[in-house]
Order: sequence, then C-alpha cells, then structure tokens
Amino acid sequence: MSARRNKMQRLRAGDGGTHWISYSDMMASLLLIFILAVVLSIYNYNRLLDIERQQLGEQQAALEAAQITLAAQEEELETTRVQLVGKEEALTAIQIQLDTKEQNLNAAMVQLSEQEAQNRQLLVAIQLQKENLAEQEDRIAAMQLLLSQQEQELSSYQVQLTDLLGVRTRIVEDLRNALSRASIAATVDPNTGDIVLDSTLMYETNSAVIREEGLRQLDRLIPIYLGVLLSEEYRDYIAEIIVEGHTDSTGRYERNLELSQERALNVAKYCINLSGLTAQQKTLLKKIITAQGRADSNLIYDASGNEDQDRSRRVEIKFRLKDNEMIQRMSEILADLE
Repeated sequence: MSARRNKMQRLRAGDGGTHWISYSDMMASLLLIFILAVVLSIYNYNRLLDIERQQLGEQQAALEAAQITLAAQEEELETTRVQLVGKEEALTAIQIQLDTKEQNLNAAMVQLSEQEAQNRQLLVAIQLQKENLAEQEDRIAAMQLLLSQQEQELSSYQVQLTDLLGVRTRIVEDLRNALSRASIAATVDPNTGDIVLDSTLMYETNSAVIREEGLRQLDRLIPIYLGVLLSEEYRDYIAEIIVEGHTDSTGRYERNLELSQERALNVAKYCINLSGLTAQQKTLLKKIITAQGRADSNLIYDASGNEDQDRSRRVEIKFRLKDNEMIQRMSEILADLE
C-alpha cells in the first residue's frame, strides 16, 4: 500500500503530475464503481439466490408434496393393481369356467345330436312296429275268428265224441246179450267188442278154405253180429267193419301174409253173400267191410310165454266207430289252437 502511495507521489513530483492524478482518481473511481458494481452484483446475486432458494424450498416442498401425492397414488395404483390382479384371476377363473361350460355345452350338443339321430331311428322303428302291430292285429282278428269257428266245431265234436264213447259200451253189451240169447259161445272183448272166431273150426292148417264147421259158425254168428251193428240205433256210428286174418309163425312170412289175407277175404265175402242178411244190410256192409291179412305179426302166447299156434291161427272181426275220425279231427283242431 505504501509502495503504491510512493509511486503516486513520484508521479505527482514529475512533469505532467496533474494529468496522472486525474487518471488515478479516475481509476480509483472506476475501481470503486467496479467494486460497488461487484458488491451490488453480489447483493443482487445473493438476493436472487435467496429468492431461488426460497423458490427451491417451495419447489422442494411442492416436490415433497408431489412425492407424497405420488406415493399415495402409487399406493392407490398398487391397490388398484392388486385389485386388478384379483379381478384378472377371477376373470381367468370365470374364463376357465366358461371354457369348461362351453366344452360341456359342445359335448351336450354332440350328445343331443346323437340322441336326435337315435330318436329318428327310434321313430322309424316305432312306425315299423306300428305297421307290424297293425298287421298282427289283423292276423289276430282272423285267427280269433278261426279260433271261434274251431272252438264251435270242437264243441260239436266233443258232444258227438261223448255220445260215441257211450255207444261202444252199449254195442258191446248188446252183442254179448244177443250172442248169449242165441247160445253162441263167442268171445266178445269187453273193451273193444272184437270177436275171435274159433280157429279149430275155421280152417285146416295151411289152408284158406273155410271148413263146414266154420261156415255153420258164421251162419249163426254173422246175422246176430251185423243185426246189432247195422241196426237203426248204431248204423250211423259205425265207420268200418274189419275182418283180420292171422297165422302162426310156421313157414315164411310172405306165405303167411298171403294166407292170412285169403282167410280174411273169404270170411268177408261169405258175410256179404250171407242169405240171412237183408238187402239193406248187404248194401251197407259192402260200404264198410274190409279184409286185412296180418300174417304172424300178432301171435298169441300161453301163460309160459310160448306161442299158442292154434289160437294164433285165427280170424277176428272188429268194428271201428267214427270216434276215431272225430278224435283225429279234434287233434287237428287242437294242434291249430296251439
């Protein structure tokens, strides 16, 4: 500072000192002005700085308030996000349920479609069954009509058959009584009415010619036998009179068959031409009498189980009632009813 002062003094002591003092004053003034300007600038700067600090504080407060608000908003956003996540999960669950329901619905639609197809098939089947049922009802109606007719027919046959069952018993009884009154010792089967002619009186061995004793037997027996069977009471019930010839087991079967047929035929012819019969009896007898040869197919055995050849060589006279025909017809009707 003193150096500076000395310098200024030397400047004042030389030539032109006045000029240098003015310049110094001017420089000092400028310096002072500069300092004042700097101080003013610093003051202004500090003032501005204070203002900026105040503004910064205000901004910091606003920022902190904004941060608090932002934190609150973030918290609210987090809450909203959590809620959205929950809702999203709920929506996802709902979507899964919807997907499941859609799958179930699709499956139900497929099942419904299949069921509709089955229902259509069932309707077709039902229609066919209805048509078949209608046809069956028609057939049942026809069968019921036929059944009713057959039942009526069967009832009629039953009545006739019941009557016929009693007829055979009455014929057998009348035959036995008539032969007994005539003192003819002929065996009449109590169940069938069959009469067996005495073989010892009828034929010689291996012969079909009727012996005299046999002819006399026929002359006595046949008019009485036919008088009962061809009487007005029984003639309508007689279906057939059968003369059966039999042989013993001696000889060949073919010869025995021929012999038995000849014996039966000779008896049948003799009966037809018998003088003791009326013309009406002969006409009726020709319609119902038959001759059959049985050879040795129906032998007679004694108590020891041995063949009785004398009894096996025989002629049997049988009658068949119309009950056989009725029974056959009834069997056919019953078979149809089944």
